[in-house]
Amino acid sequence: MTFEQIKNDENKYMMHTYGRFETALVSGKGAVAKDVEGKEYVDFTSGIGVNCLGYCDEGWVKAVSEQAAVIQHMSNLYYSPLQTELSQKLCELTGLDKVFLCNSGAEANECAIKIARKYSYDKYGEGRQRIVTLVNSFHGRTVTTLAATGQDVFHNFFFPFTEGFAYAKANDFDDLKLHIDDSVCAVFVELVQGEGGVMPLDKEFVDAVVSLCREKDILFMVDEVQTGISRTGAVYCYQNYGIKPDVITSAKGLGGGVPIGACLCTNKLADVMTAGTHGTTFGGNPIACAAAKEVLSRVTSKEFLDEVKKKGDYFREKLMKMSNVKRVTGMGMMIGIETEKDNAKEIAQKCVANGLLILTAKNMLRLLPPLNITYEEIDKGLAILKNIMEA
Repeated sequence: MTFEQIKNDENKYMMHTYGRFETALVSGKGAVAKDVEGKEYVDFTSGIGVNCLGYCDEGWVKAVSEQAAVIQHMSNLYYSPLQTELSQKLCELTGLDKVFLCNSGAEANECAIKIARKYSYDKYGEGRQRIVTLVNSFHGRTVTTLAATGQDVFHNFFFPFTEGFAYAKANDFDDLKLHIDDSVCAVFVELVQGEGGVMPLDKEFVDAVVSLCREKDILFMVDEVQTGISRTGAVYCYQNYGIKPDVITSAKGLGGGVPIGACLCTNKLADVMTAGTHGTTFGGNPIACAAAKEVLSRVTSKEFLDEVKKKGDYFREKLMKMSNVKRVTGMGMMIGIETEKDNAKEIAQKCVANGLLILTAKNMLRLLPPLNITYEEIDKGLAILKNIMEA
């Protein structure tokens, strides 16, 4: 099929929920994708942070293929050794104690929200159910996680949204304190706001929020859907801040390309969710668990994490020398670029036309390359970006 045929068929048969770039990808290897017409692209997106080992990594393919030939799905009414092995690994890597496996970041965040509200209900009774999130946050596209998202642009059309959320300014502790009263059960943050513009939180702000939460028995929860799985140079971003949340959520890179999410909590919350209070049909699917085990076996060593930091620094050094770059934000290999000309969307379109896949977030260019991208692939992609930035 030609690109035009594919585009026409989408217009005919699919809901128009995506603003797509003008290419149809059909294959890939490493950090290079190929479209239906054979054109190659250096991929600085990794499927929005999902393909952390790039396209079709041999070890990942082997793990998924072998599991698919053994048992592909089973009900969560039965015990699964793959689930327990993956959960044990996640607990060992994070220092948290219990895991719920699901299919996506939004589902993991829904679980976190339910844990916070039920913990507070069990201990304090009704009336303590509000959750404070941050302005410019993004937590998902379900009706509840849209309500948790601190961006007015998402609070349209789907009324009534789930109640019980308030939005504090990021890095403004005085503003956050104004939202804290006896009705609040949790504070829920992204330590680097991804969709909100690749903006890290200040450590002083985070430390103050954690201290306030401990003082008032308010849960401190971290959305690690985009920042997790070694993306910021630590297995999970909170480890860069020297803190321990009560709850973290994970997805995207965890499965390396298959749908899986996880919600982790400390022992304090271990018995909050009881049989029948939460569940999933596909969560903890054997194929997804096999994929996640392979990912975690590859991306969590000190050597790998050090290399993520080095590559992130390499990106920043090269980017700051380019014309039209006002500043570079982010952490590790989660990178935002603010342009002097405020033309990120135009640049992203031109990148695709010239063989580079790149993202935007607000008015920023956003890079989420595969964690194992080679320096040769980095240089090739940056050369394309440089030519477009300087045109």
